[in-house]
Amino acid sequence: MEMQSKGIDIVDPFILSSIIGASANLAVLGLGKQIHCLVILLGYESSLFVSNALVDMYAKCSDILAAKKIFGEMLQRDIVSWTSIIVGTAQHGLAEEALSLYDQMLSTGLKPIEVTFVGLIYACSHVGLVSKGRYFFNSRIKDYGMSPSLQHYTCLLDLLSRSGHLEEAENLIKTMPFKPDEATWAALLSACNHHRNADIGIRVADHLLSLTPEDLSTCILLSNTYASAAMWESVSKVRRLMADMEVRREPGYSCIVLGKESQLFIAGETSHPEKDKIFGLLKELDAEMKRRDYIPDTSSVLHDLEQQEKERHLFWLSERLAVAYGLLKGIPGTVLHIVKNLRVCGDCHTYCFKVH
Repeated sequence: MEMQSKGIDIVDPFILSSIIGASANLAVLGLGKQIHCLVILLGYESSLFVSNALVDMYAKCSDILAAKKIFGEMLQRDIVSWTSIIVGTAQHGLAEEALSLYDQMLSTGLKPIEVTFVGLIYACSHVGLVSKGRYFFNSRIKDYGMSPSLQHYTCLLDLLSRSGHLEEAENLIKTMPFKPDEATWAALLSACNHHRNADIGIRVADHLLSLTPEDLSTCILLSNTYASAAMWESVSKVRRLMADMEVRREPGYSCIVLGKESQLFIAGETSHPEKDKIFGLLKELDAEMKRRDYIPDTSSVLHDLEQQEKERHLFWLSERLAVAYGLLKGIPGTVLHIVKNLRVCGDCHTYCFKVH
C-alpha cells in the first residue's frame, strides 16, 4: 500500500509473490485474496513464482482446498510447488495425502529438499507412523546426503513422543548435535504426562527446572508434574518462578476478522459490549458439547484448583470468546479465521474442532 501511495509500480510477478508471501507469514487471508484477484486481473496466473506463493499462502491461512486447487491447475511445478503442498496437507492432518504427493513428486524425477522432509515427518507424527517417520529421517542422510537440522530432530522427537516412545525420544534429545531448548524439553515432559510415565517425567522436569524456564505454560506443566508426584518443595520453586512471570508476561489474546471488521479478545474479558450474548452462546455450546461426551482437558491449568474452577478458567479463554463472537456475527457457512499471539492450549484446539 505504501508503494502504491508513492506511485511505485507493483505490477511485477516477483513483487506480487513477495506480497503474497508476507500475507502468508502474517496469516492475513483477506489481503492474500485481494492480491490473488490482482494476479488474475493482470494475467500472472501462469507465473511459477506467483503460483507457488499462492499455494503456500492459502495453506498457511487454513484454506487447504484453495491451495490444492491452485496446485492442481499449475501448468508447471518445481520442488517448491511440491514441497508447499506436501507441507500444507501435512499441517492440515491429511497425512496419507501428503505421503501420496511425495511419491508423485519422486515419479517426476524431482529430489526433495530440507523442508520437504519436515512436512513428511510431521505427517507421520499425526497418524502415528513411527517406522515411516524414522525412514524419512534416515533417508535424507542416506539417500540425499543431507544433515538433519534442528527442525528435523524436533519433528522426529514429536513423532516419538506422541507415539509413546519416550525413552527413545529422551535419548535422541541427549545425543542430537543441537542444544535442546526449553520448548523441546517441555514437549517431552507433556508427552510423559500424557502417557503417564512418571519416572522419565520427573527426570525431564528436574532438568527443565534447572534451565530456569521462561514460558508460563512450561511452568504450569512443571507444577502439575511435581504436584502429581506430591513433590511440594519443587512445586513451590516453580510457583515462585511463575510469580515473577505474571508481572512481565504478555496477556494472551485472539483476533478474529469478519469482513472489514476485526475484534480482539483478551482471556477473561468481561467489558465487551456483546459480552452477555457471547456468554450465553458459550454456555449453550458448553452444555451441548458435554451432552456429546466432551471432557475438558484441564492439563494446562494448575492441578491444585478445584475441577469446577479449572473448567471456569478454560471457559473464558480468548479463543473461545473469539469463536463465539464469530458464530454470533458471521454469515452462516463462513469460515472463521482466528489468530492468537500465544500457543493454543490443547483443550481449545479440541473445543474448536468439536464446535466445527
